[in-house]
Amino acid sequence: MSLLGIDVGTTGCKVIAFRADGEILSQAYGEYPLIHPQPGWSELNGNVVWGKVADGIRKVASETLSDPIEAISVASQGEAVTPVSGNCDVLANAITTFDSRTIGICDELLQDISPLEIMQITGMPPSDIHTLAKIVWLQRNQPDLYGDIWKFFGFEDFVNFRLGVQLAVDYSLAARTMFFDIINKTWSEKMLNLANIDPELLPNPVPSGTIIGEIGEKVSNELGLPNGVVVVAGGHDQPCGALGAGIIRSGELMDATGTVECIAPAFSEPVINNQMIDGNFSCYPHVVEDLYVTLGFVSSGGVVLRWFRDNFAETEVAQATAEGRDLYDILLDGISDNPSAAMLLPHFTGSGTPHLDLESKGAILGLTLSTNKSELVKSILEGISYEIKQNLSMLQDAGVEINEVRAIGGGAKSDKWLQLKADMFGKKVIALDISEGVCLGTAILSGTAIGKYNSIEEAVDLLVKPRQTFYPRAEIAEQYDEKLNVYQQIYPAIKDINDKL
Repeated sequence: MSLLGIDVGTTGCKVIAFRADGEILSQAYGEYPLIHPQPGWSELNGNVVWGKVADGIRKVASETLSDPIEAISVASQGEAVTPVSGNCDVLANAITTFDSRTIGICDELLQDISPLEIMQITGMPPSDIHTLAKIVWLQRNQPDLYGDIWKFFGFEDFVNFRLGVQLAVDYSLAARTMFFDIINKTWSEKMLNLANIDPELLPNPVPSGTIIGEIGEKVSNELGLPNGVVVVAGGHDQPCGALGAGIIRSGELMDATGTVECIAPAFSEPVINNQMIDGNFSCYPHVVEDLYVTLGFVSSGGVVLRWFRDNFAETEVAQATAEGRDLYDILLDGISDNPSAAMLLPHFTGSGTPHLDLESKGAILGLTLSTNKSELVKSILEGISYEIKQNLSMLQDAGVEINEVRAIGGGAKSDKWLQLKADMFGKKVIALDISEGVCLGTAILSGTAIGKYNSIEEAVDLLVKPRQTFYPRAEIAEQYDEKLNVYQQIYPAIKDINDKL
């Protein structure tokens, strides 16, 4: 028997079947286009997304006949919202996270409540990216459509709805709406009233790992699934990824390096204060019971290395092809252990936390005629890592305990980058042999729910294996601490210039 994990992202979905020992039996990936009907708008067609998810389920189900799927769990992006009618039709495209049409709605609606009070209820610093502002925009700008809406779904609960099970959303994804009371684990009457939203428009919130139904015969036949497949509540993609990285105790932190670099520490008590708000850090339920998580991120993570590859690494690309080597191994071969003289601000797609400045731009400083390609590559790794270091420092100052870093994603394959992170963060960095952490996290949830594992802890011990541990080197760590003081001056020094650009 196998466990099916589904990860519904912004531009594509992954569908992966795992055996109970963690071996990947089959996987599928489907892409779908972001739709931009106006400048700054960003949408997804829910029917197209479901079509790609359904195609992935069919493919994987057909390839696991000897290990038939027993349970399914879904992780998804947060904030995106799809309106559905009473006869189950999708009424409009989902408005995704970084859509500019909602700008200013929170400032207008929340004049009589402080940011700290909002965070004490919802765990979210006020922001127009959350589902609240998107629903209010529909209410104001498309009133006829709004009157036909039966339910608003995020993509986790939308896929579960298409699978024909109970209408439910897990606590972690519910929290990304800015309607959810993270302490009492229910929709917040106060936040709903501020936005004039009927709670009946939202699914029932449940803990991650809750069995929410069994897929019926009709849907099973359409998707090629065996009879009796159980659906288990999953979660927001980042906490699911954290679980897949083994983040199940307070003080542990996931560092996932992909296009975006994201950190997610876990902690046992809510950390809610003005320092968290100043850093744009949320505090919301983990998919692991009795834990909370927050997120810090660099919007341009590994994508900056890709930019360098595509524009300046023609020689190395040819060498990698000729020698059958990984291009990034070649690019990183020559980097020094010592900090680079050049510094790079990796705001190629705006900044992430703590600034959340979408207008910020990238910059390279300290160039001389002796600066070589290797130093530029090193400055990219350092710039991304300096951003994460700032986030770590601010989170610790706000009261979040961080003892060790668990690294997953593309960046976790590079020993040199992992050692750089250990030196810069001053923390033990553990590299994990996990390529699909989000889907693995959902498989852990579903496997535990149906009794394949006795507990989340047992599943993590079985499935999450360290590859190598990197420790900070005191002398180099001290150099990075000194250089961080310089790096932190770059963004404020050039902000006005970037605004004019």
